Amino acid sequence: MNHSANSISATVVEPETSETTETDILQSFGGSASQSGEMPSEPGELDVRQTARLAVKSDGSIFFINLNDVIAVEAQGNYVLLQRESRSFRLRESISDLAERLKHFGFVRIHRSALVNRSWVEEIRPCVSGEYLLRLRSGREFSVTRTYKRNLEALAELWLGNELFSGN
Repeated sequence: MNHSANSISATVVEPETSETTETDILQSFGGSASQSGEMPSEPGELDVRQTARLAVKSDGSIFFINLNDVIAVEAQGNYVLLQRESRSFRLRESISDLAERLKHFGFVRIHRSALVNRSWVEEIRPCVSGEYLLRLRSGREFSVTRTYKRNLEALAELWLGNELFSGN
């Protein structure tokens, strides 16, 4: 993976319907554009979530990343690593701040140092310790601690089966 240590900022921007202008970029980095991350609760909400993009300033350029391409976010000291298949970005952000900003875009906190994109989750297996093992489509596995076990329910809208999370 390619890690960029010179990353400066990351901002969620609304999906684009036309060409990006300088004003759009400036607004996404502290202008008057909405920074709340709130998603509309109207029909088409899922479409917006799937096309939402993240603006990442790195190495003197601004990269626009489809949030659906982000596999996971992991804390690394005072930084987080935004992981994609093709390239990762190291950002000076806290995992808690990103968890709050990205939760409306399908990201689920599964560990004190990890968020996963729910669209990449393929399997959850219980462990005898009470924790869970979560496997992504990429084959990568994460431990889900008991503290974040309740967040697993956010991985799907409909659950079938008996006693999925016994002990809840």
